[in-house]
Amino acid sequence: MTMSLTERLRVLITVKTYPIPSKKYDELVCTAGVTETGDLIRLYPINFRDLPYDRQFKKYQWIEVGVRRHRNDVRKESYLPESDSILTLGKPIRANPGNWSERVQYVLKNPSRSMEELYAKQEDDNTSLGIFKPKNIKDLLITKDDPEWPPRFLEKLRQYRLFESRKNTLIPPRKVPFKFHFLFECDDSQCNKSHKMMIEDWELGVLFWKLVDEGYSHSEACQKVKEKFLHDICGPKNNTYF
Repeated sequence: MTMSLTERLRVLITVKTYPIPSKKYDELVCTAGVTETGDLIRLYPINFRDLPYDRQFKKYQWIEVGVRRHRNDVRKESYLPESDSILTLGKPIRANPGNWSERVQYVLKNPSRSMEELYAKQEDDNTSLGIFKPKNIKDLLITKDDPEWPPRFLEKLRQYRLFESRKNTLIPPRKVPFKFHFLFECDDSQCNKSHKMMIEDWELGVLFWKLVDEGYSHSEACQKVKEKFLHDICGPKNNTYF
């Protein structure tokens, strides 16, 4: 059996999802970014809430990390990070209104045209990450989801973390009891139907619970989340990429 070698990479973090249960890793924050050459990369598992504060990276912040290829993951962008090796490098790259140039020079080095193009690449070389500009964002769909994490997961988490002395994250974050999906069309002649893509951003979960804590009902919080993501973040004044 051969072991993959560790290499150190500089990664600009662009994706950080809300913490989710994982049968194998107990809790998982899906993380992705781009290298200095604009290559997309997925880093997992990362037990983000257990990292020391100085290693808890933010979106659009450069990190340096030791990584190895996943032996059982055929997706070409997937790497196994050594969490103890993470170093945060400077402050996150800010985007002034109307000026994304510093982020764009890395994030848009290797864009795709559409979901259709990414599906074709997936068939060809196991591509699983991509960035493209949607032609038309039609809606943000909201559906009810289970309001609590599965009890078997919670019990396993408590037992494992007590044993590992990880009491600071013994309780998982509150579960968002809704699912949010963008409904959109691609700017591609091959696109003959609308696509539905789930939003799992950490910011969405934090925003939902912040609104609830401020006194909004769940339905009111959902509508405010929709307004923020559909009409503000992805509004017509912005140059939106997925």
